[in-house]
Amino acid sequence: MKLTAVFMSVPEGYIGFVEELPGANTQGSTMEETRENLKEAVQMVLDANRELAERSIVGKLVSREPFDLAAQ
Repeated sequence: MKLTAVFMSVPEGYIGFVEELPGANTQGSTMEETRENLKEAVQMVLDANRELAERSIVGKLVSREPFDLAAQ
């Protein structure tokens, strides 16, 4: 799966976000810093979503399986 990172120059440096992942956004002084910060932001959003999902299924019978979103 590939996501789309969007970067914009602002007076303070750069901002960046991932179009397909609400909440994954960041800023930095340079493009490279912003790219690295965005990787961290994406991981934080995924971790937070995973934790919320875990809390919502406590005590419930669930089935888990790998999910590959590769192009068909």
